[in-house]
Amino acid sequence: MPALNDLSAAHSGAVVTIGGTTADGALLGGKGAHLAEMTRAGLPVPPAFCVTTELFHAFLAETGLLHTVEGAEPDAIRKEILDHEIPAPIAHAILAAYEALGRPRVAVRSSASQEDGASHSFAGQHDTLLNVEGEAALLAAVKTCWASLWSDRAAVYRQGPGPVGLIAVVVQEMVNSDASGVLFTADPISGESGRLVVEACWGLGEGLVAGKVTSDSFVVDGGGLEVVERRVRYKVTRCVPVEPGRVDLVKVDPELRNTPCLTDRQLAELGALAVRVRDHYGAEQDIEWALKDGNLHLLQTRPITVRPGRAADSPSPYGIPQPPDVLHRTLWSRMDIGEIFVGMMSPLGLSFARYYQHQVHGDCARALGVRDVGDMDLHMGYLQGHVYLNISYTAHILAQCPPTRDQRPFTERFASEEVDLATYRNPFGPYPGGVKGALAAGSWAKYAASELRGAERRAERMDRARLYEFDRARGIDLAALDRSELHAELDRRLAFLHDMHVGYMPYYINAFGFYDVLTMLCASWLGDDGTNLQNRIKSDMSGLRTVASARELWNLAQAAKDRPEVMRIIRGTRPADIPVRLRADEAGRSFWDDHMEPFLRANGTRGSQEMELTNPRWIDDPSYIFQLIRRYADGEYTLDSGAGHGRSAERESEGVLRRLPPARRRVLRTVMSLYATCSELRESTRMAMVTSVWLVRGVVYEVARRLAEAGVLHSLDEAAYLDFEEIRSYLAGDEPEPAAFPRQRIDERRRVHEYRSRLPEPPLTFIGEYDATASVRPVADGARLEGLGSSPGRVVGRARVIGDLTWQADEFQAGEILVARFTDASWTPLFAIAGGVVTDIGSMLSHSSIVAREFSVPSVVNTKHATRQISTGDLIVVDGDTGTVEVVEE
Repeated sequence: MPALNDLSAAHSGAVVTIGGTTADGALLGGKGAHLAEMTRAGLPVPPAFCVTTELFHAFLAETGLLHTVEGAEPDAIRKEILDHEIPAPIAHAILAAYEALGRPRVAVRSSASQEDGASHSFAGQHDTLLNVEGEAALLAAVKTCWASLWSDRAAVYRQGPGPVGLIAVVVQEMVNSDASGVLFTADPISGESGRLVVEACWGLGEGLVAGKVTSDSFVVDGGGLEVVERRVRYKVTRCVPVEPGRVDLVKVDPELRNTPCLTDRQLAELGALAVRVRDHYGAEQDIEWALKDGNLHLLQTRPITVRPGRAADSPSPYGIPQPPDVLHRTLWSRMDIGEIFVGMMSPLGLSFARYYQHQVHGDCARALGVRDVGDMDLHMGYLQGHVYLNISYTAHILAQCPPTRDQRPFTERFASEEVDLATYRNPFGPYPGGVKGALAAGSWAKYAASELRGAERRAERMDRARLYEFDRARGIDLAALDRSELHAELDRRLAFLHDMHVGYMPYYINAFGFYDVLTMLCASWLGDDGTNLQNRIKSDMSGLRTVASARELWNLAQAAKDRPEVMRIIRGTRPADIPVRLRADEAGRSFWDDHMEPFLRANGTRGSQEMELTNPRWIDDPSYIFQLIRRYADGEYTLDSGAGHGRSAERESEGVLRRLPPARRRVLRTVMSLYATCSELRESTRMAMVTSVWLVRGVVYEVARRLAEAGVLHSLDEAAYLDFEEIRSYLAGDEPEPAAFPRQRIDERRRVHEYRSRLPEPPLTFIGEYDATASVRPVADGARLEGLGSSPGRVVGRARVIGDLTWQADEFQAGEILVARFTDASWTPLFAIAGGVVTDIGSMLSHSSIVAREFSVPSVVNTKHATRQISTGDLIVVDGDTGTVEVVEE
């Protein structure tokens, strides 16, 4: 592309109809040229016109900016372009084309001359404005697109200021789509041709591109156009035009949430169009499409510019080579690992998990009295974006401690019904005896004595430290810190994270240990009565911090309910806007200061999947809190009506214990007391651990904000594709942002993450290796699911499938059956009004099981497919005694 001053300013600039001229990339830009080619080929492209590169050149010439742009700073160029009015002749040419188009709402898309080529796509680097209406808005949008040629992110993608070429602007009739998405004519990860990979969402594709909505995924055979794979997800939100120039998220209608965005016929029709596009260009394509009123539209196409590699994951969670015996006989589990690694994690979350593994986990083991923590590379593994605990190696390491010398209880605790332990043998074997074993036992004895003396005092120190660090963090403006200061702040917060995790671990493990002892004694001494006693003891946890937060949220709702003006704001405002509205109102400000602030100080660092740094906490986004305030304030019930029956359970427990001889009764009561103490300390200190992760998240997102400002990230949502070690290295050095965070790596992580999201969820536990591509298990027809009964009782009720807690909390009705993939501490307030709980994954000691027992709510976990087989509104029977869920009326 020649420099700007090599082009003649006398060139007759023009506005051309897409498809009505040759597909000249120098004139129409990459995007415009492709749309022109597709239109001329008879493909269904929405009507559009193009403000050509020549017209942009004329604008620069007539405004005197032609020579300015040659040497000025990008910020100055952008400002100059946006500040200048478009000369009348050029504006008239644009508006005449707009009139000829019918003056509809339009999408205004940048189309740079370097864009959508065979080696670089520039996808997302230049601006696109949606739902533009009116002459003034259109002219402003065109200038915004012109100015984006000098955006920071475009410069980053070009890897330096360099020659920028010219830019055209495509003005295309806005398709207010019912569904939209992308199609790759070859698998973008495996590289397999002939597999048309489709991602589809309700509403505009903007939500999918930004990663803000859930999508269905399909694979269509490129020859016969049959659907060979499908994954229909529960879709809660969609992106729609809400006013001229603005799109936003709204809820998907309930009846469409479990419905595929495309029928098989539509997928075949879309596949046929994609094959035509691919054959026309003679290269694999990445195609954006939209569906409106049953008609498909192609919005743009570009070559798949990155050479696909093989599938992202090996079938083994091991990250380093292992002997065959170890590789094929290791037991892996993601049950109960802190309930913070549950579910698929983002690349950022996974990299943070690896930091925890190598920098924190070893000292957590030492805090348990483990003298030899072994090889930290072996403690954890990663598969399909999920974190697994190496049960075989962990059991081997823990066997050096006298209470866990027998590996069976630990192994059985972390094994779900997916594995057969009858033939399992630990490939790492027993821990050595002799001098090494004696030294290890002595180390544990020293730890045990210290822990008995200091456990409660440490919990008190952790709680004080949590509140101090929370208050301190809220008083710091991270944006005002320079890079070295931000680096020092991250180091401080990582040190706090280390101490809080290490302090928490003994409570976590000891609670499990005493529960195991309790289980053994109850089974041996009490038979069936012992099982009932265990459940009652497990349910008597009303003092737990997790459950207390639900009561505090209930009280918060009652405080709001007593203030009509506050409730008017909460009911009538988008959840995201409520904090600003409340603080701008006198009554609202009083409510915020007197009630919201204390609640957030006590509970605000809770959130979903708390080791996942991308997930906002309640204090970052209190939308969920306001949804629950609406729901609690609407009810004519009280929270206590859903809580457990602690006093009656206590009387029943005493009756069982009185049947034992005095010596056994004393032993059992001691174990019960130790278990209760460890459980209470575990829950109180868990908030310190959770807060420490939130503190780290704050620095990470400040770095992400700076990267978005510098153009390295398109938006803050792309923080999910950063790497935690790269963030640490960046803060410790002085490397410029584009070099510290290469765009190609960010894009590659996103592709891998999207690939993983299309795969079936891996099992909770497995032995050896797991190949997702060879282990697809079709969901069986029928209306009965079997899982693990984790809270006793039988209930009949209407199902409510919750896929997005923040968006759906206010939909949940008292008495409904909560159906979810999994739950964690942030879900607890819903348990207070639920009739029953059903989850895809879980165990007897997962969050959903523990809290369901606390609230005396029947629960079945680990059903694997409940969220796919049950729809909101289905009448279902949940039997927590037999572990079955049955749909009796759809």
